[in-house]
Amino acid sequence: MKARASHERAAEQSAPVEDAREFALAVARIARDNKIEAVTIIDLRGLSTLADYFVLGTGTSTRQMHAVLDELAEHAATLGRRAFHVADVSDASWLLADYVDVVLHLFDEEHRSYYDLDGLWGDAPRVNRETGDAEASETGLSPPRREPEAE
Repeated sequence: MKARASHERAAEQSAPVEDAREFALAVARIARDNKIEAVTIIDLRGLSTLADYFVLGTGTSTRQMHAVLDELAEHAATLGRRAFHVADVSDASWLLADYVDVVLHLFDEEHRSYYDLDGLWGDAPRVNRETGDAEASETGLSPPRREPEAE
């Protein structure tokens, strides 16, 4: 009986992480479907208490970035999710939608480069948008290179 209870608690605790990953993948898909460029999912679990995942993207217009926020809010509502905070102004260069475990950052090109969240979190693994698997960051967590063994 005790083993079953601890197993159920472990399942309950792991479910939100998978839910967060699935939601981050959905956020990235919505961004890509709206032609947001350079969409990146950063896995912050174990590195920060800010969120489990950041989704970053570069928009080509304010209108395009607002369309993503609108579509994301609609999708989130179907999942019973609501944004904790949305930083959304009419002519923004950086829009943010904070869903607590997943935070979407949409920048124009100039501000994405200036704030460089990709570099700031360069040691964090990236999540493959196609498979959902974590990948080593290009800047920090690459596996060590193996030297060929001498014969």
